[in-house]
Amino acid sequence: MNIIAGFLSGLAGAMGLGGGSLLLLYLAFVLSVPQINAQGINLLFFIPCAITSIFFHHRNKLVRWNIVLPVAMGGIAGVFCGLRLLSIIAPSLLSKIFGAFLVVFGLSEMFIKK
Repeated sequence: MNIIAGFLSGLAGAMGLGGGSLLLLYLAFVLSVPQINAQGINLLFFIPCAITSIFFHHRNKLVRWNIVLPVAMGGIAGVFCGLRLLSIIAPSLLSKIFGAFLVVFGLSEMFIKK
């Protein structure tokens, strides 16, 4: 079952559908993994998926490195800020924030025209 969940998360992520969110929900609700641990597992799961995606996208000339590098630097700074906040925010509040984020993001995908 775990292999199937990982496969489906990777497949959804490769299509840009937010496979990490699916993996987090599976870990938290099906396997009862604490939210903070599920997020750590999700981040580790993301590394090989990202490397594979970068390889194929670069090969197909779909990566604009002049945009990627500044965004990556901002992402690295965000990681350090997030780690600081993680030590301050209670796990129960973190779960609520994550749930609210999923609801808002899902509603925006359904109702906001692009």
